[in-house]
Amino acid sequence: MPDTTGHVQLPPGGPVGMPSAPPATGAPDPTATTLAVLLIGPAGAGKTSVAKYWADHRRVPTAHISLDDVREWVRSGFADPQSGWNDHSEAQYRLARRTCGFAARNFLANGISCILDDAVFPDRPVVGLGGWKRHVGPGLLPVVLLPGLEIVLERNAERSGNRRLTDEEVARIHGRMAGWYGSGLPIIDNSQLDVPATARVLDDVLARSIASPPQW
Repeated sequence: MPDTTGHVQLPPGGPVGMPSAPPATGAPDPTATTLAVLLIGPAGAGKTSVAKYWADHRRVPTAHISLDDVREWVRSGFADPQSGWNDHSEAQYRLARRTCGFAARNFLANGISCILDDAVFPDRPVVGLGGWKRHVGPGLLPVVLLPGLEIVLERNAERSGNRRLTDEEVARIHGRMAGWYGSGLPIIDNSQLDVPATARVLDDVLARSIASPPQW
């Protein structure tokens, strides 16, 4: 008997391959290309705001996947890293990243671009970029969003709940993020840019990444 529930068979999600630039002589247009983007940055860098705006204003279907949001799907028993990074918070972080990777692969397999955001540290490549590459695929395009320390401190002060960190923690994270300089990954200093302007710069960076994918 045919399925009468309206179920549509979807293609399975596999590792995302490297995006290929179109054969045209001009620069590739990232706004019309199916992409998987990883937006990296410290707390207060504006990752979530930029990712949402970028996804909202693309000409092709695009999803935003926030690692923090997925981590907080755990309600009872949530291991808040602010209470101390331990085996439980580490395990929940890894589980959330696998979940994000699974979602990204399935979105891409069905023609929907995605942008993920996470505070990936350059001094932890195995659980950082290495983990994202394992879970999403080599076609994931990483971009670092890194405004000045005074900017992230101001933005962090506007936060509430467990998304707000102490000034000391913000400064420590920002200092570790500075390690991305010299990594070869594209870096956007959005200290003087609003969200729409940052999204436009992101498109420029992605066009270059499609034409010449970064080695990571």
